Amino acid sequence: MLELLPAPPADPLWDLAAAYAADPRPERLNLVLGVYRDHTGATPVMAAVREAEIRLAERSASKEYRGLSGNTAFNRAMLTMVLGGSDGTDGPAGRATAVQTVAGTGALRLLADLIRVTRPGTTVWISDPAYVNHRPILEAAGLTVRTYAWPGMLDDLRAARRDDVVLLQGCCHNPTGVDPSPETWEALADLACRNGWMPFVDLAYHGLGDGLEADLWATRMLAARVPEMLIAVSCSKNFGLYSDRTGCAVVLGPSRTALRHVETALQNAARTLYSMPPEHGAAVVTTILEDDGLRAAWRAELDVMRGRITANRADLTAHLGALGREDEALALARQKGMFSTLPLGPEQMRRLRDEFAVYGTTSGRINIAGIPAHRIPCLARGIAAVLEQPYAVAG
Repeated sequence: MLELLPAPPADPLWDLAAAYAADPRPERLNLVLGVYRDHTGATPVMAAVREAEIRLAERSASKEYRGLSGNTAFNRAMLTMVLGGSDGTDGPAGRATAVQTVAGTGALRLLADLIRVTRPGTTVWISDPAYVNHRPILEAAGLTVRTYAWPGMLDDLRAARRDDVVLLQGCCHNPTGVDPSPETWEALADLACRNGWMPFVDLAYHGLGDGLEADLWATRMLAARVPEMLIAVSCSKNFGLYSDRTGCAVVLGPSRTALRHVETALQNAARTLYSMPPEHGAAVVTTILEDDGLRAAWRAELDVMRGRITANRADLTAHLGALGREDEALALARQKGMFSTLPLGPEQMRRLRDEFAVYGTTSGRINIAGIPAHRIPCLARGIAAVLEQPYAVAG
C-alpha cells in the first residue's frame, strides 16, 4: 500500500533552505525564511521574552494539561491587544471569542475547519499573490478557493457573494510588502457590509510595518463595522517565538450570545488535530502583556526591530537608485514589513543565487529583515546585474 503512494510535491521554501545549508560559500545569504535577524545575522531572543521565561521558571508552575482552548489568560490578552479596549470584554472584543492555537498556521486551519462546518460549500477568496501556505491550508480543510488581484482587489471582490469569506492580511502583506491605503480598507469594509461576505484577517506581522497600533488599525476598523469576522493571530514574528508555536484564533459575531457554540466547535477541531496547544509561548506572552514594565520593554524592542527593517529597505532602495534602477527602487520604497518582492523572474532569482550567493524564493520574495547591513551594497549590485538580462523564464 505505502509503495503505491505517489511522490508528494516538494516544499519549495524548505528545498531552498536545504540548498542554502549545503552551499559551501561563506558569503551566502539566506533571504528565504521569514525570520527576523539582527545585524550579526542571528535571530535573537527578545530581552522581554527572556525575562518572562526567568520569572516562569522561578514560579515552577505545574505542567498539567490546559483545557482545549489553551491558556485562557493568553486568549484574553490577545483579544485586548488585537481588538483594543481595556480587558478583552469591551468594544468589539465584547462580542468575540478566542482559543489558543499552534501558531498562526494552526489558527488558520482551525478557522478553515470552522468555515467548512458552519458554511458548507463556502468559497474563500485569497490574494494573488498570496502567502504560500494559504491555499494548501484552506484546500486541506475542504474549502473552495478563488483569488483576487493584489493590489487592486476591489474590482475582483465585487464578485464575492453573500456568505463567501475573504482572507485578508492585516498588515505587511506577504509576499509583496504592499498594503492597501486606509481609503481602500474603508472601501473593503463598505463592500463586506453591502455584499455580505465575511472578512478573515491573517495577522502575522503586526508591529513590524508602521508600528503596533498603526498595523492593527485596519483589523480594528473592520471589527467595529462588520457583524462577523475571523482573525488568525501569530506571535512568531513580533515576540520572536518561532519555535514555540504560539497563536490564537479569534471569532467575532453579532453578540457574545451568538457565539455560544463557536468555542466548542473550535475546541472539537483542535481535539482532532493536536488536542491542546503548547503552553510555554502563551505563558511568556501573557507574562509580558500583563506586566506594565515588561510590556513597555517588549514594545521598545519591537520598535527597534521595525526600525532595522525600515532602515534596511531604505538602504537597499538608495543603493538600487544609485545603480540606475530608479523604478525598482521606487517600488521597493513603497513596500513595508518583513518581506519584499523583487521584479525578478525565476531564472533571474536562480542567477542571483548562483552568481551572488543570495537565496530568495523563485517568485522574487526576499526577507528584508534577514539582510546584514554590510551586505546591502552587494545585494543591490546583484539585483542590478540580473535586471540587465531579460527574463529567461516568464515571471
